[in-house]
Amino acid sequence: MIDSGNSFDWNHIRAFLATAEEGSLSAAARKLGQTQPTLGRQVTALEGELNLMLFERVGRNLVLTTAGHELLEHVRAMSAAADRVALAASGQSQEVEGVVRITASDVFSAYLLPPIMRELRQRAPQLEIDIVAANDIRDLMRREADIAIRHVRPEQPDLIARLVRDSHGYFYASRDYLDRKGRPETLEDLAQHDFISFGDVSQMLGFLHPLGFPITEKNFHIGSESGVVSWELARQGFGIAAMVEEIAETSPTIERILPDLVPVSVPIWLTTHRELHTSRRIRLVFDLLAEFLSKKPIRKPT
Repeated sequence: MIDSGNSFDWNHIRAFLATAEEGSLSAAARKLGQTQPTLGRQVTALEGELNLMLFERVGRNLVLTTAGHELLEHVRAMSAAADRVALAASGQSQEVEGVVRITASDVFSAYLLPPIMRELRQRAPQLEIDIVAANDIRDLMRREADIAIRHVRPEQPDLIARLVRDSHGYFYASRDYLDRKGRPETLEDLAQHDFISFGDVSQMLGFLHPLGFPITEKNFHIGSESGVVSWELARQGFGIAAMVEEIAETSPTIERILPDLVPVSVPIWLTTHRELHTSRRIRLVFDLLAEFLSKKPIRKPT
């Protein structure tokens, strides 16, 4: 247990926490953006300050000792308290300047956010916007982002979530592809077409089969974990891909297939931390995102 009469270097505490959570000095160093020798010295320094051995080496991994496990509980509580202090301090900021981090999928980041950022630059030119384009869910509680655009409602009670709109997803292909392969008129016709995967093919089939798509893995010849890359492959004529209509409708070379097919509902949630919502800069960006994302797309003339 940490002696309250002693003071410790917070960098040593962070090094210990990262090493305990990652299981090795190399992984912890990557997480903290430090070199492995520096991190090792910080952990060793903490062991010297406490006069305790916190880790045992097992193969290439570091395993917590009994003393290390006991300390980890206290350090995690300290880290959570520090995160709350940082959130509270950020939430009290009333200046419309500084950094605001927005996380969204790579597709939304590339195609939907730039027009919104143009308006934001005019309203608050002193703001610095960092767009974290990621298809995984970044942690708002640990300040990996200030605002998230998600397709599922978060469950954490300390987060504020607003459903701005239910978007619709359809299936599209380029005009060039459809001129070559033919335009499907029924679901059965899809068995003769090429599809572009976004992520794991088996998961996509698990989603498409209940919709009545008579396709197998053999229909997928190309794809990517990146939504931006998958959509660009569709735009360049490699096959059929799913996309939300507000993005697809901006591409004049893309056609929707089977227009009578029931659309896929894609909810758009805006999320931020409850304390951050009191910050003027966070509130400004949050409200502007809500304003733009709530607008229904304007359809191209057919």
